[in-house]
Amino acid sequence: MKHIAVKISFFILSSLMGLVFLYSAYTKLYPIEPFEYTFVDLGFGGWRLAPFIARFMIGLEFFIGLLLIFGLYIKRFTIKLTIGSLLFFSVYLIFVMINEGNNGNCGCFGTAIVMTPLQALIKNGVMIVLSVIIFKFYDGLNYKKVGKWLFWVLFLTSFVMPHILNYVDIDYSEAYLTKKEDSFKLEMDSIFKDAKIHTPPKSLSEGKHIIAFMSLSCPHCRVAAKKLRLMKEKNPNISIYLILNGDYKKIQPFFEDTKAHNIDYCILNGRNFVYLAGLDMPAIYMVNNSVVEHWVNYINLDQSEIEKWLAKP
Repeated sequence: MKHIAVKISFFILSSLMGLVFLYSAYTKLYPIEPFEYTFVDLGFGGWRLAPFIARFMIGLEFFIGLLLIFGLYIKRFTIKLTIGSLLFFSVYLIFVMINEGNNGNCGCFGTAIVMTPLQALIKNGVMIVLSVIIFKFYDGLNYKKVGKWLFWVLFLTSFVMPHILNYVDIDYSEAYLTKKEDSFKLEMDSIFKDAKIHTPPKSLSEGKHIIAFMSLSCPHCRVAAKKLRLMKEKNPNISIYLILNGDYKKIQPFFEDTKAHNIDYCILNGRNFVYLAGLDMPAIYMVNNSVVEHWVNYINLDQSEIEKWLAKP
């Protein structure tokens, strides 16, 4: 009787661990872009390959979670994979802390639960300890000959699921550059006159620039700012400027999360911001001599296309 109670207890513990992995995977899917940008930032694959790497890693979390819940091949395979993945993510978190400090959201649970890299590292440490305990005292469930088939069903389901729930849009051609009507003049004078915190440089009215209007409280704007920050890092010659709207108290959290310190910005509140940006955030404009030539959706924002536009006479 005692043996059964112990087995049930470790089954519950293993299942709870599995649920953490499933939740972690699911929350990274919506929105998935910040997780994709992580691999661009690390130099893995670039903009085109990163969406597939992100979905592979999400699939891996789904797979581990399901294996833990089903108690399949616990000692032979599952716990070893679990500890290995936790160690991999922990090394990444240490790398982030060394290079950027313990700031912002590590993204372990997407945007659903905000955790600093140190908090996530502690969470991983606890899960590694629990994994070792499970490995020592829990053999999992015996599915006999069905186990091998169940393993491959879980494998295929896990790695296909991210592509079904949030597929990769590889059509960058016609969908990339869209018009916000026709080309229109951006009234730069109101920006120069009413901007706060920083005064925009007069050079914004001449030449080609990416001018992005963002709300400090908009989660999609933070995703866009992260992408623009990476573009600026990879090509410092791209002129990018952020025009932000919102409570001044939200400026620091915005930049702690996006780490977009390499992009100049100003604050523009009131009617002028709404008149220039509209109501859909973020509004990212490709501006040529104060004329908005293109409005770009942040999801389809593509560095190579921007560089082609910049190269045009």
